[in-house]
Amino acid sequence: MSKNNADQLRARLRNLRQTMSVAKRQQDSAALCARLQHWFDQYLAESELSQRLRPLIVAGFWPLDYEPDLRPLLQQLDLHQVTICLPVIVERNAPLEFHRWMATTELTTQAFGVNEPARQQALVPEIMLVPTLGFTSQAARLGYGGGYYDRTLTALQHAGKAPLTIGIAWQQGLLAQSDDDSCEQAFTPQPHDVSLDAIATPQGWFPQPPPAVARLVK
Repeated sequence: MSKNNADQLRARLRNLRQTMSVAKRQQDSAALCARLQHWFDQYLAESELSQRLRPLIVAGFWPLDYEPDLRPLLQQLDLHQVTICLPVIVERNAPLEFHRWMATTELTTQAFGVNEPARQQALVPEIMLVPTLGFTSQAARLGYGGGYYDRTLTALQHAGKAPLTIGIAWQQGLLAQSDDDSCEQAFTPQPHDVSLDAIATPQGWFPQPPPAVARLVK
């Protein structure tokens, strides 16, 4: 897919997001949180947490305008002794870092309007909830164009610390996948685009939920 085609898709999906009413976004965010909470309940139940030397580390994100709002889910996970972290932009065109968040954490608005926690010791997430603008039924991701998550996931993979990745999207972000660059309305992932393990929307999973079995029991 050419850059222009990708930009056209992003513009169309952003416009679709902006047409959602506040009530619809709230309703769908609640449904998405419930879907993810059910999956995390299974994951935590099967993770043999008593054998772990430290809590499960989950990377979430603070919602920008028109994004799904996962804050209720993050608060519930924090109450269940899951270590929550949020992305921090440390340098333009560099991988993200992830720093600790708790319900009492104060956030400050930084680049691109992203709300970030204070920088402490960078954490390595075992599960990453990834903001996703567009996606295919096989969990290929179209991001916002900055490349931060692609760079971050590639760096973690090269370091042997690849997390389980769940894209977070509205159902309207579902795209056809095509190998024909001339097809303007289809998404053709490029070599630098990192596919995710699954996509969660308010209506379902794509292609299916990740297995509710911990990959990293330490």
